[in-house]
Amino acid sequence: MNTADLFLNASQEELKNGYMEKDDHYLCLLCGKQVEKGIIYPIEGILYEAKRYIRIHIEQAHGSVFEFLIHLDKRFTGLTEHQNNLLNLFYQGKNDEEIKQEMDIGSTATVRNHRFVLKEKERQAKIFLTMMELLKEKDKHASAFLSLHKAAKTADNRYNADHEESEKVLKKYFPKGPQGSLKTLTMKKKSRFIVLSEIANRFKDGQIYDEKEVNEVLKSVYEEDYVTLRRYLIEYGFLERTSDGSQYWLKNDTTRNEDRKMDRKSELKQLYKEMKTDAGIYQIKNTKNGKILIESTKNLKTINGRRIELERGTHRNRLLQQEIKEFGPEAFTFEILEVLEKKEDKFFDVKDGLKKLEGKWMEKLQPYGERGYHCLNTKKEIKS
Repeated sequence: MNTADLFLNASQEELKNGYMEKDDHYLCLLCGKQVEKGIIYPIEGILYEAKRYIRIHIEQAHGSVFEFLIHLDKRFTGLTEHQNNLLNLFYQGKNDEEIKQEMDIGSTATVRNHRFVLKEKERQAKIFLTMMELLKEKDKHASAFLSLHKAAKTADNRYNADHEESEKVLKKYFPKGPQGSLKTLTMKKKSRFIVLSEIANRFKDGQIYDEKEVNEVLKSVYEEDYVTLRRYLIEYGFLERTSDGSQYWLKNDTTRNEDRKMDRKSELKQLYKEMKTDAGIYQIKNTKNGKILIESTKNLKTINGRRIELERGTHRNRLLQQEIKEFGPEAFTFEILEVLEKKEDKFFDVKDGLKKLEGKWMEKLQPYGERGYHCLNTKKEIKS
């Protein structure tokens, strides 16, 4: 079972933690990273056992489990965009008055009503989950449906297929076997998803490909129109690429080859280098009109996540979203303004340090009005 299936079939407690415990390792349900038990992992001079280390990995690589889940497609969460934004602000600890201002909601009473509606949704979900658990014990005819792909950019009834149907589709469109050539690209969406799932297996997990290499793989599948095939793989979320198309990689749910064996000492040294993180302040700048957005982060390496949000047009700042659509993501640049100097003091508060540092740069650059994407009155980002 791959990580996508494990993610979707994990218990509520496992999803809440963001990882699953196996016999000899812990598995991150958000990206597939495995952490072996019995190994001590160093981070910034401190040694951690495996269970603590997987939690630190989730915090540093994903921010939090909540942040990961809140960015999933509506097909997974069942939330409207409005409800999604509200939950995000609740999670940030905003009070009703602050939420009213940030979301331009009529009154705090309206915010409280939204809280009530979401609470009702939670109660309904608990009852529904209980019913489905009880149903598993009785329903002996339920099909084993294909897993909904976490990275897919579109969602429709193509996932409504069981494994028996999947075998029939593969035999129909790959008459010489799954490793042979594809018969045709003309097929229903449900069949296309099954076919693309199989084609994605021809790419190696964790490997970076240039466009020529991707084309060579796809020509062996369907030389007549490998370009369309490449587009489908991206559209359906199996392949990811950089905005300029220079690099492609498998948007899969495992991030390393389990068969790959590395020297343990070298691996830990490399791990130590990779896990050292810097907190700091950075800006997103519109090169067309000079407007900027200033943000802080506990881990500057997570800026790449913001780049992805920007490229997909899903950044939480409303004005920035609008101008991404107008100018295109290539018009925006990321620049680190200052790295937070961490003091050798066990009582040093990184969050407080970042807040002060962000205030300094807000005062210096004044990113309000025509100069930026922050609201002049509240001195906060304008969020959707």
